[in-house]
Amino acid sequence: MKTHLKQIIAIAIGLLAINYISSFVFKRFDLTEDKRYTLSESAINVIKDIDAPIIVDVFLSGDDFPSEFRRLQNETKQVLEEFSSQNSNIIFNFIDPIADDATRERNIQQLTERGLTPMQLSVQESGKATQAIIFPWALASFNEQTVTIPLVKNKIGASQQELVTNSVQHLEYAFADGFNKLTKPKSRKIAVLKGNKQLSDIYIADFIKKLGEYYFIAPFTLDSVAKNPQKTLDGLKNFDLIISAKPTEAFTEEEKLVLDQYTMQGGKSLWLVDAVAMEKDSLYNDRGSNFAVTRDLNLTDFFFKYGIRVNPVIVSTLYSAPITLAMGEGSDSQFQHLRWPYSPLASTNSTHPIVNNLNLVKFDFANQIDTLKNKVKKTILLESAPLTKLEGTPRQISLEVVTQELDPSTFNSGNQNLAVLLEGEFPSAYANRIKPIELKNIKDFSVPTKMIVVADGDIIKNDVYKKSPQELGFDRWTGQTFGNKEFLLNAVNYLLDDDGLINIRSKKIEVAFLNHEKIAEEKTKWQLLNIVLPLVLLGVFGILFNYFRRKKYAH
Repeated sequence: MKTHLKQIIAIAIGLLAINYISSFVFKRFDLTEDKRYTLSESAINVIKDIDAPIIVDVFLSGDDFPSEFRRLQNETKQVLEEFSSQNSNIIFNFIDPIADDATRERNIQQLTERGLTPMQLSVQESGKATQAIIFPWALASFNEQTVTIPLVKNKIGASQQELVTNSVQHLEYAFADGFNKLTKPKSRKIAVLKGNKQLSDIYIADFIKKLGEYYFIAPFTLDSVAKNPQKTLDGLKNFDLIISAKPTEAFTEEEKLVLDQYTMQGGKSLWLVDAVAMEKDSLYNDRGSNFAVTRDLNLTDFFFKYGIRVNPVIVSTLYSAPITLAMGEGSDSQFQHLRWPYSPLASTNSTHPIVNNLNLVKFDFANQIDTLKNKVKKTILLESAPLTKLEGTPRQISLEVVTQELDPSTFNSGNQNLAVLLEGEFPSAYANRIKPIELKNIKDFSVPTKMIVVADGDIIKNDVYKKSPQELGFDRWTGQTFGNKEFLLNAVNYLLDDDGLINIRSKKIEVAFLNHEKIAEEKTKWQLLNIVLPLVLLGVFGILFNYFRRKKYAH
């Protein structure tokens, strides 16, 4: 008896000791095939040094969610638990802002005013369709600063299941990006080039505002090159990146040499250029047409030396964004969305972090880019759909094209390059040439650097409504949001080597869903299999058991 008592006491002491030791040792195991619950090193680096609480309020909460969005809700909780396990200062709460009928309308209004727009969903359960409203947003607060974090990543034409899959894949990046904005001070500087009749500030306001959340932004004019080129170059070298947003006036040789030597010194650049002069606004006149002509920016030799050529042709494609026109006369006129081949919707099959899991990007009168052989590495970021044709200039463009039947057989040029990333050691555009001006320490080859060229300046242009800039990529006529802003932001992040966070976007997560149509169709069958069949088998077993039992003990 004493021996048994000693064993019980020893076991109890052992269990208490193991429990005490385990309270100091904590380990999580991610057994998923795609490692969806394992934070990347980049995400961990963002939060590892945070020494004050970050409070995250998640509004993706409620009981009336469709099953797909309950999945997103659960995945959001799992991701936040992973962040919290890495740093206990990450504190999160799930809040249902529309649970209380008394405060429902007020909460919806307050959240909408903060930019947290609600989302209306179609809920299909048991073959019935209903509507539900959710707020797929989170607010993260740190040291009296607050940022909004989107939990849904829209994609044009995506089903609810595809929407959730894209969103789950985006969650880690969304939270890491939000925490990064809250805790990391800005350090990089971006120059927005002026002086060559680039887009005015109001047409790039939305994107510049977004960039301002991450970087210091300042305008920079090249006009001073004519008087003091060396001072201009020295000033330009204070910036980590330059952006030229749709220049419409040719660059001088002196300006080009300054820009070339900026690149040779390791400067990064984002070029958004048109090789054809054509504006959609110019079509809204009495004739409804205008001529597209070649726009000479004097950059052909500049880009040619680096390994690309922007050709003065218009990319026309059947896979494009519509144009909205008033059709009819007088009070009977109605706005209609009509096929417009000159607004290509660009995408790519590339898994490069700039374009991975990216929504369609809208272009207007885009041009085509050829890549040339040299030692600079080139990556095609965006291209048109296969049903594309190239239209030379000069050419008359008319709104009457919306009334014409387009022949698919003529759109046979295949995919056309619209945006290209260049990386490596660039040869100078002025190597072995007479220099137009004197500069110090002119280089014939660059240190390793990067450049992105997009063959359309309108990709950065936001609409202006009632003298107010609208969100870049948002079409107020169709309600669709294109991926222009995200693409450009990813491009800038990558050019400035902020690719730690952007690489999180390459993470592939497979989300499995139930087929609701199949469930509705086969509901009765599976109910019978799961409820009736076990009872039948149990009854058969009972009958056989009693039969053999009686037979065995009959005599």
